[in-house]
Amino acid sequence: MKSVLNGKTVVLGITGGIAAYKTPELVRLLKKAGANVQVLLTDSAKQFVTPTALGTVSENPVLTDIFPKDVQGSWTVHIHLARKASVFLVAPATANTIAKLAHGLADNILTNIYLALPPTVPVIIAPAMDTDMFVHPATQANLEILRQRGHIILPPESGLLASGLTGIGRLPELTAIVDKVNEVVAGAKGDLSGKTILISAGPTREAIDPVRYISNYSSGKMGFALASAAQKRGATVQLISGPVHLSPPVGVDLISVESALDMQTEIENRFIKADVVIMAAAVADYRVKSVSDTKIKKESSAGFELELVKNPDILQTLGKKKKKQILIGFALETDNEIEHARQKLVSKNLDAIVLNKANEPGAGFEVDTNIIRILPATGGIIEFPKALKTELADRILDFCLTLSEKNHV
Repeated sequence: MKSVLNGKTVVLGITGGIAAYKTPELVRLLKKAGANVQVLLTDSAKQFVTPTALGTVSENPVLTDIFPKDVQGSWTVHIHLARKASVFLVAPATANTIAKLAHGLADNILTNIYLALPPTVPVIIAPAMDTDMFVHPATQANLEILRQRGHIILPPESGLLASGLTGIGRLPELTAIVDKVNEVVAGAKGDLSGKTILISAGPTREAIDPVRYISNYSSGKMGFALASAAQKRGATVQLISGPVHLSPPVGVDLISVESALDMQTEIENRFIKADVVIMAAAVADYRVKSVSDTKIKKESSAGFELELVKNPDILQTLGKKKKKQILIGFALETDNEIEHARQKLVSKNLDAIVLNKANEPGAGFEVDTNIIRILPATGGIIEFPKALKTELADRILDFCLTLSEKNHV
């Protein structure tokens, strides 16, 4: 059976952790799978493994400097190699290199090539370090930044460490790393090329006065994960988001909005040119009828009452307007979830609805994981176990692609 890595270039960055001694075998396994492996070695990594060993097994010169000697066009080698990469793998990744990647520092060949990567190149990072370094809030915060960019973080394993201590921090098994590279390259085939995907994300804010507003707990993580995954699969992505604390996905056209009316305007302006529309935003159902121009003082009255009016139902409006578009909605329920989701599916003329429960552990707002069910308009339920929102984003897009092929969109 032909390997998905045949003819693909794996750019492997090796950093200065004790697990670097395992990397010649990692290179051998990648080569066995058919990959062309280009190794990048930091100065610290050379304390644990030599360029000669890695060059021998990779059959390529190992790059250790930003301006490699005896390489034509060495001042731009990082640009050309970044564009040649099918996948960028850092294994082992030390806390120091993880921090550099998270914050855009470029002081060696590895970090320079990382910054030069086109947004369509998937990035896999395999941390390996002592337990206390891995669980330190700084390291975890840096890993979260990289996750939000859509990078894949391979969790380290637990066991005996080089320090003599036992805990989490071991490099994953080499076969598991190769399996993940295979999986990622197989999914990075550009199967959404030529598609325009419109995605909404996050909450909306409905002003009360200049300092107060009505909103909800939506973090935008699901919508941003969908946008990042769609872009990596070759789609032209427009992401319309309410206020969130997330970094914009690389290569995605981000349009920031505040209120439900703002979101309605931006979505309707772009709807006609979209092939797929995924409404993952938590749009406020109501807004304040009369917004105060000045801060409402507590002393001004004994009570504090707000008169609310309904916001437009954006999803229902799109359902009435749609022609060739595939329209996917989201439903977050607390009870009778299947019944309520089906009602929404029918009343809004959707092609499918993605359902989750607000009170289910590991699902809903603010968390990194979700538990979803897809209810297609044609009937049935497609269930998924709890997984990272970044992983579920691809499963939702797989479903959209199936619908697209059936509808010839």
